[in-house]
Amino acid sequence: MPHIIVEYSANLEEDADLAGLCNVLRACAAAQEIFPETGVRVRAIRCDIYSIADGDPENGFIDISVRLREGRPLDKRKAATEAIFEAAKNHLGDLVDRRPIMLSLEMRNIDAELAPKLNTVRDFIERKKNG
Repeated sequence: MPHIIVEYSANLEEDADLAGLCNVLRACAAAQEIFPETGVRVRAIRCDIYSIADGDPENGFIDISVRLREGRPLDKRKAATEAIFEAAKNHLGDLVDRRPIMLSLEMRNIDAELAPKLNTVRDFIERKKNG
């Protein structure tokens, strides 16, 4: 874990490097003490249908959702939340000054008893390392 889901308004695609944002968020999350690199997953979902604030078609949004398995200390989650949000802001740069954008992030726990998982990525990374 974590799962990082970026929902964004379609009107941002021409102005924002969203694939780059996914890579920045992945690298930032992997650098956090509480997330194992082999568990980080980032994906972006384009939203074609939306209505924002006063309805101006220039209004845009990026909503980042971080879901992770429960049990990590609150102070570590807070630090990771701040780091990931700052990484997103830094990546967007002056875009937030050039057009109206709502940027948000929420981190929430996944109940381990209700979320079975399978991850063979670790095995394949180890195989690559060991030849």
